[in-house]
Amino acid sequence: MRAELLKLAGLPAAWVAAALGLVIPSLLVTLNSRAVPAGTDTGFLELTVGVLGPLVLGTIAAGSEYRGGQIRTSLVCVPSRLRLLAVKAGAVTLTVAVMSALSAVLTLALAGALTGGAGPRIAGVVVYWVLGALLAYGITLLTRSGVLPLTVLIVNTTAVSFSYLLTKVTPLAAYLPDLAGARMYLHDMDTPGDLAPVTGGLVMAAWVAAVLGAAGYAFHRRDA
Repeated sequence: MRAELLKLAGLPAAWVAAALGLVIPSLLVTLNSRAVPAGTDTGFLELTVGVLGPLVLGTIAAGSEYRGGQIRTSLVCVPSRLRLLAVKAGAVTLTVAVMSALSAVLTLALAGALTGGAGPRIAGVVVYWVLGALLAYGITLLTRSGVLPLTVLIVNTTAVSFSYLLTKVTPLAAYLPDLAGARMYLHDMDTPGDLAPVTGGLVMAAWVAAVLGAAGYAFHRRDA
């Protein structure tokens, strides 16, 4: 775990990801406060965009292994492939959990929404960010490249939400990981269905477990 945390800390892109996660929500809530009236989801909507940071972190945690033959060195040090993947996932989880908690407190404080009842919703943000990072991590392991997953995830998060567009075609799209997971902390969502926060979290966790399971199987079976 210590080695994987040091590897993450040694990646310049990891620091960029941390900066994105901390700065984007705070900046957005500051800008929006001047033009948009406060609502029940003030601050939390901006934190949804801030998940961009964890997505980048999860992608580079896996993708960096495939640059310059790093994966071979990692497997020499840790021959057990599943153990290597589990520890890398643990490093991503720990890093993103700290990042998300700091970002949530800072953003909500700026929005004036850091109240006594915000605790469960902040926990939802932390879980959402961690699961988002692990989802990006698993997809990158499957593709062996961070370019495609990062492009799709960034566009879906910041520009055009493919998941939201699919809800106009079928209500089942509300069970896609990003929309279901957002139910953990957003109260007002213009999507079909009415998933409870815990249910939404379980749906997103199931998606992440499926992707990580497929990634672990593929990583264990194929050549480095």
